[in-house]
Amino acid sequence: MFGNYDTEQLRELIRGGEGLTLEFKTCRSAINRDVYDTVCAFLNRHGGIILLGVEDDGNPAGVDPTAIDQIRKDFVTAINNPQKISPPTYLSIAETELDGAKLLHVYVPESSQVHRCNGRIYDRNEDGDLDITNHTAQVARLYQRKQATYSENKVYPHIQIEDLRADLIERCRKHVRINRKNHPWVEMDDAELVKSAQLYQTDPESGKQGVTLAGVMLLGTDYQILQACPAHRTDLILRKVNVDRYDDRDLVRTNLIDSYDRILDFIRKHLPDPFYLEGTDRKSLREAIFREVASNLLIHREYASGIPARLVIEYGKVTSFNANRPHGFGALDPETFAPYPKNPVIGAFFREIDRADELGSGMRNMVRYGKTYGGTDPQLIEGDEFKMIISVPEFEEKGAGQSSPTVSGKTSGKTSGKILKFVGENGQITIPELAETIGVTERSVERAIQKLQMQGLLKRIGPAKGGRWEVAGKE
Repeated sequence: MFGNYDTEQLRELIRGGEGLTLEFKTCRSAINRDVYDTVCAFLNRHGGIILLGVEDDGNPAGVDPTAIDQIRKDFVTAINNPQKISPPTYLSIAETELDGAKLLHVYVPESSQVHRCNGRIYDRNEDGDLDITNHTAQVARLYQRKQATYSENKVYPHIQIEDLRADLIERCRKHVRINRKNHPWVEMDDAELVKSAQLYQTDPESGKQGVTLAGVMLLGTDYQILQACPAHRTDLILRKVNVDRYDDRDLVRTNLIDSYDRILDFIRKHLPDPFYLEGTDRKSLREAIFREVASNLLIHREYASGIPARLVIEYGKVTSFNANRPHGFGALDPETFAPYPKNPVIGAFFREIDRADELGSGMRNMVRYGKTYGGTDPQLIEGDEFKMIISVPEFEEKGAGQSSPTVSGKTSGKTSGKILKFVGENGQITIPELAETIGVTERSVERAIQKLQMQGLLKRIGPAKGGRWEVAGKE
C-alpha cells in the first residue's frame, strides 16, 4: 500500500501527470532545494502530493534506499525550521515501492496561513510554483482569502500558551512519542509544540500575538472554549424506543480531543460491530466508518456558526449534522466529490495524534465499507449544515446476554410479521403483552414496533409510556 493508495491507484496517479495538486521530484540521494518551494506553494494554495523519486515524465526512477533515512530526517528538520518554512509546519513523509523502485510520498494539506520559504512567498498554478513575493496585489489576495475562509485563525491575544492545558499538550506529546519516537514534538517544549502546530499566531490587523481559535478548541480549558466559542457543543442522541425524545444523550462541551473520544465511546456503546474479515485479518467496520464521522463533526465544522453539531442514532441509521461553509448544495457523489479542508490546522493536528486520516482517505473508507456494514451506501448532503446518513445493522435480541447481528432484516422481519398479525387479529395490545405472547424480549418488540411505525403499519394509542398499539388505519 502507498499511504491510502494501492499500487494500481499510485500508477494511475502518476499516469495523470503533474498539475495543480501533484508534483514529481527527482531525488536520488538528497532532497533538491526546490522541493521546499513546492511545499510552500501547496500550503498556500489547495494542498497537494509530492512524489520524490519520480522524474518529470512520470518515470519512477526511485530513491537510493541507503539514503532514505537521511532524506526523511533532513526534510522533517527543514520544514520545522522557521528559517526555511515560516511559519513552520509538520508534514509526514512516507515510503513505498513501485516497479522495484523506492519512492517517498509527502502529503501537504492546505494551510489556513500564508507561508514563506526562505523569505519568499510561493503560490501554485498548473504550471508549477510561482514566486509572488513582489506582486503586492497577488499577496494581498492570498492573505484576504486565508482570513476570509478560515475562522480557526482568529487570534486571542489575552490567551497565551501558558494558559492552555499542559496536561493535554503532554498527552499529545506522549502519544506521538509512543507511536513515532522520532517525531519532532517529542523534543519540543510546550511553546515550541504549540507554535509548530500553528496554534499561536500574529493578528495581521493588530500585530498582537496569541493563541488561535484552533488552539483554544484543541488545547484550551472548558472556560476558555466557552469564551471563544459560546455555541460549541456536540449533541449525541440515541433515539430508538422513545422516538419523541431520546433513550440516551451526551451533551459534549469540551476540547476537541476529548470530544472525539466521547463521540466514539457513544458509538461503541450503542452500535454493533459485526464480525468481518478483510483477507485473513479481522477489521472493525464500525471503527473505519465512524472514525471518519467523528473527525468530520469536529475538523470540518464551521466554528463561526452558532449551529451545534449533532449525531443521532436511530433504528437502522445514524445521521450527523455540523455547521458548514458550503461550496455547493445538495447530495454529493462520494466517488467524485473533492474534499475541501474547512479547518486545516485542526485537521493537521488530528492527523498527528492519529485521530484523523489524510484528507479524503477517511471518506473513501466510509464509502468503501458503508454498504457492507449497513446495507446501503452512505449519503453526503452539502448545505449550511453538512449532513451524513449512515445505514447501520441492528441486533435482534434472543434472550439475556445473547444477540445476533441482523444485517438483512430477515430475523427482525419475522418478529415484525408476528406482531402485525397478532395485533390485526386481537386489536389493541401493550408491548409487555406482545412480548409474552410472541416469546421474545420487550426490547425486541420495541424495535420491531418502531420499524412498523416508521412504515405506517402500526400506530400508538394513548401516552408515550404505557400506551397500546393497533394496526394503522383501523377504526
